[in-house]
Amino acid sequence: MWFSFWRSRDRFSLDELRYLTNQLQKVQIVNDVNKDFVIEALRSIAELLTYGDQHDSSFFEFFMEKQVMGEFIRILKISKTVTVSLQLLQTISILIQNLRREHAIYYMFSNEHVNYLITYSFDFRNEELLSYYISFLRAISGKLNKNTISLLLKTQGEEVVSFPLYVEAIRFAFHEESMVRTAVRAITLNVYHVGDEFVNKFIASAPHSDYFSNLVSFFRDQCINLSKLFSERPKNPCSESVSAMLAKVDEIEDNLYYFSDVISAGIPVVGSLITDNILQLLILPLLFPALQIDADSNLKIGAVTSLYLLCCILRIVKIKDLANTIAAALLYPLETFAANSEVKINGYVSGNNCANESEEPLVDSVTPVNAGQLCVDIPNKATSSQVHPGGIIAERDFSCSHLSLRETLLSYVTDGDDARALGSLSVLATLLQTKELDESMLDGLGILPQRKQHKKLLLQALVGEGSGEEQLFSFESGSARDSISSELDGYLKKLKEQYGVSIGGAAASPRIRRNQDSYRNCRSALVQETKGIWVDLLITVLCDQWKKCKRAIEASSPRKEPKCILLPFQKLNSEDIPAESSFTAGERMSELVKVFVLLHQLQIFSLGRTLPEQPPIQPQIDIPEISRARAAGLDVSGPKPGTEVKFVHALPCRIAFERGKERHFHFLAVSVGTLGWVLLAEELPLKQNYGIVRVAAPLAGTNPRIDDKHARWLHLRIRPSTLPFLDAPKSGTPGETRIKSLVDGRWTLAFRDDKSCKTALSMILEEINLQNMEVERRLKPVLDLEL
Repeated sequence: MWFSFWRSRDRFSLDELRYLTNQLQKVQIVNDVNKDFVIEALRSIAELLTYGDQHDSSFFEFFMEKQVMGEFIRILKISKTVTVSLQLLQTISILIQNLRREHAIYYMFSNEHVNYLITYSFDFRNEELLSYYISFLRAISGKLNKNTISLLLKTQGEEVVSFPLYVEAIRFAFHEESMVRTAVRAITLNVYHVGDEFVNKFIASAPHSDYFSNLVSFFRDQCINLSKLFSERPKNPCSESVSAMLAKVDEIEDNLYYFSDVISAGIPVVGSLITDNILQLLILPLLFPALQIDADSNLKIGAVTSLYLLCCILRIVKIKDLANTIAAALLYPLETFAANSEVKINGYVSGNNCANESEEPLVDSVTPVNAGQLCVDIPNKATSSQVHPGGIIAERDFSCSHLSLRETLLSYVTDGDDARALGSLSVLATLLQTKELDESMLDGLGILPQRKQHKKLLLQALVGEGSGEEQLFSFESGSARDSISSELDGYLKKLKEQYGVSIGGAAASPRIRRNQDSYRNCRSALVQETKGIWVDLLITVLCDQWKKCKRAIEASSPRKEPKCILLPFQKLNSEDIPAESSFTAGERMSELVKVFVLLHQLQIFSLGRTLPEQPPIQPQIDIPEISRARAAGLDVSGPKPGTEVKFVHALPCRIAFERGKERHFHFLAVSVGTLGWVLLAEELPLKQNYGIVRVAAPLAGTNPRIDDKHARWLHLRIRPSTLPFLDAPKSGTPGETRIKSLVDGRWTLAFRDDKSCKTALSMILEEINLQNMEVERRLKPVLDLEL
């Protein structure tokens, strides 16, 4: 008998569950003496019920019969320790997560026990307790469907008057701990995706709808913090500052993806609430003004951050009304969004005479825009505008405060820094790829692709619309001839009536032609580079940039995510490089070629032509029979140290590469096609009038000069043979590449007499001229694009 009494019970048995329940019922107060037993009993009960749900239904039947959920609530009420509350929340969370039988979940959610726990006044100053509580709420939300959700509601008639799970969860929506915020968002999404009509009405009604405005306000604060990090980065350009900025970027994009997930639940009112709040709290008062106002203003968000955020919003938050409203707003003048601002707009001063602070606007001739190119709509102006070559400025009698946001974006492309140019191009590219955007909006903005314009005009012609047939075969693009569509009119009206955005006396409309100043100016600058320091690398850099740009233009989507707008551009970490050095000139040449190639390919692309694989340049020609290179016995590969040359035009000279160590050479300048060298050769003792090349340096950039006091001395600048940043390594801190900078060398050649020195100078200038002419000849086809 005694053996039977002390016989151990089967751990996974109904007897064990009965024993534990009985013991809990005997507990009258929970304190330090018995808390360990209570905690263990709660944990074991959860384990037994999970086992019973999969193997023996009698376990849960006992649980219901003895109203163990009620015992749990009683234990919570009489408990004086946090650890018991923690275990109780964990026990019920485990039960809810692991119970598979539908009737078991129904029982758990009934009798108001779960709602009591949801609304219980826990001490959330204990972070661990808050974590368990949020996990408890998340477990409940994971079991919601159209049947179970009704067990957690209180209704009057068909109206939901109380929903503790949702109301208590969103209390922690903006908690400082990101894990808590993430869990709350998961809870809300589980609620939204149930699709209960009455619950949807509840969450979209006041005061619960305030959650969405608070959500956007919280997002707005994150955007402001990001802009602050971006503006402070130049002062603290370390890897930690970039990491902090990228962490904030991840938070912002997570927020936007949450907006997108909420919208995907298909609750129309909620989609409208998010659209309205994003427009009213962020885009209209902050992002758009940031694009217009001078960087010296006190706006909370800068232009680059604004461009990045617009890209992200359009790319992630897929709401048709939001995308089309943003596009329509781009046609509004600057003063619309900065009417009350007293700071300068885009560096210009409002008034009748619109000019840059530092200079008067230049007036250039106007060239008509070809079909498929960007056209700008400015109101109440029958005549064409004239364009400042350094930026997009309207006519003298047109206040620059009326420049549209679209014009501002284009001005950043043509006259902004790298970050703003990239940001503006990214916004325009994102607009083109936004499926929610009506084609009429792209047409109004002047960026509707040519093939779509022709398709639209062809359809108009087929159905008998005369204007469509006329425009289809006319020189001008359809977008430049059509009236603004009803869709665009609708969104312009919505901006005015719903968001209070008034155009005033100047709306974006009839046709100002945009000429090709930017491309022409860039082309002229490139022609100047054919006489520059790096003329010998000009074609190489152009061909390389052609391939890169072609890949980017023809890509189905941008190769980089919007956050690349915020990352510092790859620049060499070179200190104390003089502004007049060949290195600086090389960076400038490389950037100029990059811009020229982009603009050139955009011209071809906008004209509906196919981009060739290689730039249209002339092939290389053989060395002319009458030339210094031919006379020296060189071939097209050019000279190298150790190459044998004939002394036909070579001049004896002396040079000291080290102090006190003067050496004797024969000097020769030669060009072979687009390449050129200055050579120092040692005479061969056994072969008269022949020598071996000992030193070869680039001809371009030598900047020869006879010394003012010593007429036999010739000074040359010797630049590096290549640009190190063209092959910069890709590793290291984002935006920074550490490369050993190469400095310019200086040669002083001493010739026998004044005449020899002058002959050497003439030789260099003649060969440089031949080199420059050959580069210009080969580039002629790419420079002669018909606009």
